[in-house]
Amino acid sequence: MPRTSRFLIRLLALGSVFACLAPALTVPAKKKKAVPARHGAKKIPLRRTALAVAVKASPGTPASAPAPKKAAAPTGHWRAPNYADSTAGDVALGEDPIARQAAVQALGKLNGAIVVSDAETGQILAMVNQKLVLKNGFQPCSTIKVPVALAALSESVVDRSTQIRLYGKTSIAMTEALAKSNNQYFASLGEKLGFDRVSYYARLFGLGEKAGSDIDGEQPGILPPSTPKSGMGMMTSFGDGITLTPLEFAGLLGAVANGGTLFYLQYPKTPEEAGSLLPRVKRHLEIADFISEIKPGMAGAVEYGTARRVGFDPEEPIYGKTGTCTDTRTPTHLGWFGSFTETAGQKVVVVVLLTGGSIVSGPAASGVAGQVYKNLAAANFFAQRQAREIGSEASIKPPTFEPVAPLANQQ
Repeated sequence: MPRTSRFLIRLLALGSVFACLAPALTVPAKKKKAVPARHGAKKIPLRRTALAVAVKASPGTPASAPAPKKAAAPTGHWRAPNYADSTAGDVALGEDPIARQAAVQALGKLNGAIVVSDAETGQILAMVNQKLVLKNGFQPCSTIKVPVALAALSESVVDRSTQIRLYGKTSIAMTEALAKSNNQYFASLGEKLGFDRVSYYARLFGLGEKAGSDIDGEQPGILPPSTPKSGMGMMTSFGDGITLTPLEFAGLLGAVANGGTLFYLQYPKTPEEAGSLLPRVKRHLEIADFISEIKPGMAGAVEYGTARRVGFDPEEPIYGKTGTCTDTRTPTHLGWFGSFTETAGQKVVVVVLLTGGSIVSGPAASGVAGQVYKNLAAANFFAQRQAREIGSEASIKPPTFEPVAPLANQQ
């Protein structure tokens, strides 16, 4: 047999031997231990597993089922939902139907409240979410800057042109401070005024007392008895220690709009009562000389500041102030916007308060107010009211005036 053939036969034989021995020579792969594999094996804490999250979120849920999702639940430390039926429970028989519809449509599904009032009579034209409006208020956030500005002007602490240094060579005056809601500026005013003067003017302007005349269920806001722990700066820039109601803010803004008359707000219960209400004056505020000092800042908020979502119209200016903060008592995030307009001879106040979570803010509230004004204009509301007033001018009686008790005795 040739040498080459013998070599091939031997090579094939060796291959067969190795093929037979291969299973025995192969090293078995190391198996992973199951968890738990046996007594004493290290266990993974249940709280770290997805199953644990599901069980914790919904006790009694089968292990294979995912945790149910909560609908529109707020996150973080805020407890109020962003969306709700804000008209539930309202009784609006005596409201102006156009103002009511304008406010309801503008608020939509948001969780909040709207007050629309006549600045020259104190009549409430619409009050959406009456439960929220009538309770004892929420932290005013930056809306407190309106009464603080009036207090500082009244006490000659500053005038509209006074520059207050913020840092380095950067200074700011009242118009820009109101328009852009500068906290440092108003904290400085608080330190200059001190607690007693801030508290006096806050009460004079209607804070801490009922704004309405015999409005069922109305509760007053709260003024603190002393400087809050956070200090005067936080009190006069964020409203720390104070609660403000939408009615109180509407009353004050009405006084700014009409030149200084603080009316009792009146809420008619029937259309007949709405047609026969006589204005009732709570007190006259000596602010006529200072209104022109704050209006440019309130107009600036809408034109280029924090309330740009209103929609600026130089032909029909809107004056307003935003506020954004967290009310720690509730707790809920807040979005305030108080405003007034002078359209077709009508001075109308619109106050919006939004409650909820991270989507809530003063700018968002200003957008809602802007839609209220647009809805009123689209329904020819201002022209209709002007026509009615001209037609009944001869029969209008002069307003009645109420004696004013000393501030210390106000409730």
